[in-house]
Amino acid sequence: MTFQNSDKVTVSFAGLEMDGIYISQSGTNVIVKLKSGYNICVPETCCKKRSGGEEAAETAEIKPIEQNEKLPLLSIVSTGGTIASTVDYRTGAVSSKFTAEDIIRNIPELAEIARYHTVQPCNILSENMNPEKWQILARTIAFEINNGAQGVIVTHGTDTMLYSAAAVSFMLDTPVPVIFVGAQRSADRPSSDNAMNAVCAAKAAVSDLGEVAVCMHATSNDTVCAIHRATRVRKSHTSRRDAFQSIGREPAATIAYPDGDVVLAEDAVKRGEQKMALHDKLEPKCGLITYYPGMNPAVLDAFEGYKGLVIAGTGLGHVGTDCLPRLKFLTESGTTVVMTSQCMNGSVCDRVYETGRYLLDAGIIEGGSMLPEVALVKLMWVLGNAKDSEEVRRLMQTNLKGELDCDIRGDF
Repeated sequence: MTFQNSDKVTVSFAGLEMDGIYISQSGTNVIVKLKSGYNICVPETCCKKRSGGEEAAETAEIKPIEQNEKLPLLSIVSTGGTIASTVDYRTGAVSSKFTAEDIIRNIPELAEIARYHTVQPCNILSENMNPEKWQILARTIAFEINNGAQGVIVTHGTDTMLYSAAAVSFMLDTPVPVIFVGAQRSADRPSSDNAMNAVCAAKAAVSDLGEVAVCMHATSNDTVCAIHRATRVRKSHTSRRDAFQSIGREPAATIAYPDGDVVLAEDAVKRGEQKMALHDKLEPKCGLITYYPGMNPAVLDAFEGYKGLVIAGTGLGHVGTDCLPRLKFLTESGTTVVMTSQCMNGSVCDRVYETGRYLLDAGIIEGGSMLPEVALVKLMWVLGNAKDSEEVRRLMQTNLKGELDCDIRGDF
């Protein structure tokens, strides 16, 4: 029998009958993706196409979602990512397919928390995010809030979620929670974290929080979600469900699953504290580079003509002295250079060691305790909005959205 990619098949093997999707053929064997999410390789003779009746049942008309009009209104802004993904059975790879409405339909607990308006400005894996899409995202969120959303959930791929959340945080003053949420494992996997993360994100979106944040598993178990500030979070593991961690401070909130309330930190921004405002200008021609011992200073030449450059330096914020002439050339040519640290905690201070003082003389701006990724996004925003170089320096050293432990005054 000849099978085509994505054919629905029934496998009869070892006394069992199992339904699945045909993926590919290897000699006289075929590879089938079972409903459990696992692949098996069996002789072709063990497989047969499923009957039309079963296929008809699977393609039955989808009923519209019923919503409780008495519940608060949330907007789900879907950008794609693993939380909105499943396995592409033609390739065996995870790809973005679910819409925001699909997410509600597949996680019925959401309907008990709020009613939803859904919008999908893009449907991509997060490695394809860029500054232009951040602007579209911020404008979409602002539109939803201005049209009555009492909170916003943004579904997003985890790999670059921290960049997007930070970008929206700088572009948007929000009176309501804006909660980015993702999943480390797609919905078709038994160990998926998508449902718990989505439910906790919805609870956070109806809570008294009033800032942009990221909602993900706080532990590897299905017990607690952490709500991390958008400018103080980092993905610290490639695949663990508790990959996201707040850096340098505690999360803005926590939520015990499934029945816990949202517990806000004392310094969390509260609902209604900010007036709605959108500042969506960005300067995309900015770069980020990590210094390493022995780095050829000529690497810096690639950033000639850039408007801004963030360096993740060593320790208190250092690079090799042989980089100093090129950094001075960049700053004198109009490139704003911001120094951050590769360390997970602590603050840059270029007044302690000789190299640091030379860096200050070369015109670099100290980035304080900012994470390098956040400094990059903030620099794009500052360069897009500041009037002159003095305002650029002042804004980069001012704590705007919780990205710094305090304003930087140079009096360490």
